[in-house]
Amino acid sequence: MPSPWPRRTFLHAAGGGALALGLTGTLAHPSGASEVPAVAGTSTSTSDAEFDALRDKWRDLVLGTGFSPTAEPFRTILGTLGTTAAGYLATMAPASGSLWPGRSWADPEPDLDAESYAFSATMNDAYNRLRTMAEAYSQPGTGLTGDTALRDAVLTGLDHLYSEVYNEHTTRYGNWYNWQIGAPQALMDTCVLMYDHLPATRIADYCRAVDAFVPDSVFASYTGTSTGANRVDLCRGVVLRGIVGKDPAKITLASQALAPVFPYVTSGDGFYDDGSFVQHRNVPYIGGYGAVLHDGVGRLLALLRGSHWEVTGPGTQLFLDTIEKAVAPFIYNGLIMDNVSSRGVSRIGTNEHQRAHGLMATILLVGQGASPEENARWRAMVKGWLQRDYYYPALKNPGLSLIRASLLQALQDDTSVKAAPEPVEHRLFPNMARATHRRRDWAASFSMASNRIAHYEFGNGEHARGYHTGAGWLSWWGGDFGLEQYSDAYWPTVDPYRLPGITASRKPLADGEGGNWGQPMPDAAWVGGTTDGEYAAVGQHLKGLSSTLDARKSWFCLDDSVVCLGAGITAKDGHAVETTVDNRALGATGAPVLTVDGRPQPVAQGWTATFDDARWAHIAGQAGYVFPAGVTLGAVREERTGSWRDINTGGSPDPITRRYLTLFTDHGVDPAGGAYAYVLLPGASARATAHRSRDRGWLRILANSVSQQGVRVPKLGLTAVNFWSAGTVERLRTSAPASVLVREHRNGTATLVVSDPARQATSLEVLWNRRVTKVLSRPATVTAATTGSSLKLTFGDLTGQAGAPQRITVRLG
Repeated sequence: MPSPWPRRTFLHAAGGGALALGLTGTLAHPSGASEVPAVAGTSTSTSDAEFDALRDKWRDLVLGTGFSPTAEPFRTILGTLGTTAAGYLATMAPASGSLWPGRSWADPEPDLDAESYAFSATMNDAYNRLRTMAEAYSQPGTGLTGDTALRDAVLTGLDHLYSEVYNEHTTRYGNWYNWQIGAPQALMDTCVLMYDHLPATRIADYCRAVDAFVPDSVFASYTGTSTGANRVDLCRGVVLRGIVGKDPAKITLASQALAPVFPYVTSGDGFYDDGSFVQHRNVPYIGGYGAVLHDGVGRLLALLRGSHWEVTGPGTQLFLDTIEKAVAPFIYNGLIMDNVSSRGVSRIGTNEHQRAHGLMATILLVGQGASPEENARWRAMVKGWLQRDYYYPALKNPGLSLIRASLLQALQDDTSVKAAPEPVEHRLFPNMARATHRRRDWAASFSMASNRIAHYEFGNGEHARGYHTGAGWLSWWGGDFGLEQYSDAYWPTVDPYRLPGITASRKPLADGEGGNWGQPMPDAAWVGGTTDGEYAAVGQHLKGLSSTLDARKSWFCLDDSVVCLGAGITAKDGHAVETTVDNRALGATGAPVLTVDGRPQPVAQGWTATFDDARWAHIAGQAGYVFPAGVTLGAVREERTGSWRDINTGGSPDPITRRYLTLFTDHGVDPAGGAYAYVLLPGASARATAHRSRDRGWLRILANSVSQQGVRVPKLGLTAVNFWSAGTVERLRTSAPASVLVREHRNGTATLVVSDPARQATSLEVLWNRRVTKVLSRPATVTAATTGSSLKLTFGDLTGQAGAPQRITVRLG
């Protein structure tokens, strides 16, 4: 097609012309040397060849390699890319303050307010559109490969943005991210892809612009907006600027600036030794910023491997360890759990499956630099996720980048890799108030808030109604069902006061309650629990957001179920308080049968009922629920309508309707000492649920009060108690608040696991009234142990253990 702009009049360095397609369908890269002059800080000690090699390597990391553009899923992805780029090309119209009509970056009152955020975002978006166009030009099979009009449009757009807004003379306005991360990354990626069509003077101009907005001083200290994923993003932009501008000093600076990202932190942003990942001071974020960090580090390690700037040292192994410690526990059958994605759940066009797809590919990329044993484990793990995701298979995701799709497709085609099953394990993350419980056929996750972790995060107009996601939200999925629970327009349509598992006041809260970037935290220290790696006791001292609600919530995670207890439920807000037993998303047309105490209930929408002294309930194809002491159970079938705009200002206002089936218990208006007890049985049949309800010997609830909550399951040899205060429960006694789990094994040994979730125990004594002949192992925190007719354990100061479980093994008498 003819170009709508005059052809560029500069001499083309490297004498290239349009990129040609190789015989395999991948692009053959021009090999001529660049004539880019040294820009500020350039050293001549590094040869042009090394810069060229790094540029080519990054090109491959952007475009992907080793795939056929005519095979699926690549044909579809490339076609989508071409269609998108063609749309941008057809509508691009450079004018004062914009590249596309109606998308102006010219802020009439440039400052740091929300309005300016929008203008700076438009500037960033313009660079991202140009990058998309450059990818369509460079990739085979897009319908625009090597198209001169597209090439000229990209070059014109880069010139226009530089002359009008992104240059060394502009004062930054709006969101810092757009100037220091978003725009530099897209600009430098585009420069790599269009390098052979850019004159030396333009490259120097664009490098000066990046230097102005991302000065060396951003790496001077590991604080503020230069930590965690943000630090990695900053490093990526500057490394690419160094490669494009042939400035070894910039590459050295940015590669060395990665170092603070690797060590585990004890507060604030970063990875913790328990596998937690926090960003923005107090928000669990492995599914958002953590994924960005992993992708950024993975690509930079791959890019610099074998060069003068290769990143090595013990810190890189710490980073590799986070794959299994921090990432894998939150990926289940191809989805990444929403309770570690924060604001990301409110964004239209993405869901927990799509967010996992990129991270799965990143694991494969990072694995290339891991040990052979690690790489083999990770490939087997990812292949299992690929195979078991029936709802949204990764290789059917049209938004997947070519590099990610090629990594995943190659793994799927590799017959030497056997898919690994889901592990049977419990993982506790005290430093971000999260836990995961995984069985072969189902998985669950627990989302809490504390005086260290926010109720939720609201910012950039995103996640406006996430306020109860830290109120004991219990999310769960089946191995071959329920993977769509949070992926089918759940967040814009669900009742935010009735998330599964939460206890919440019906007091109306404003959108963004707590303020923009307020990240409000409750004044509650005892949040966490203890685990032996298979079973667990998890607890939360719940204090409501902008509410007087106070409660104690515990979950005891077993082999086929979760025992859920609540006590001391008190509030004085003048509103009802509810505990949501479950709230199943039914899609647009779902109508599974609800059975209560053996009687099927109506499936008509709008149906509601209250059941006095209900003993069990069952949702067909989903789960069973047992109420050991009986409960007044409310049930609602409803169609709820909402829009993505309701929860995110960048979302569509188009209405969406979805069905829900909700089970809940109403504690009344201003309850004083309310309580509940139920057992969740994921995947159980109605028959199995009824049988469990009649089995009086299976479970003993030992305590359910504001002082202690505990259970005993004789079949499992398990006793677990959350001590909210010192006291005695059956055979266990503690001298201070603690979480205690005991497992008696058939080989005559027992395991005791003790933790101090509140991080306030300067000393602790635990007495188990059971004959013990010998302590086989104990941690250094146990300063004394007495055996005999009972076991007495004396712990020293546990406040520095960050709520981590302390494991003791004993020989029984």
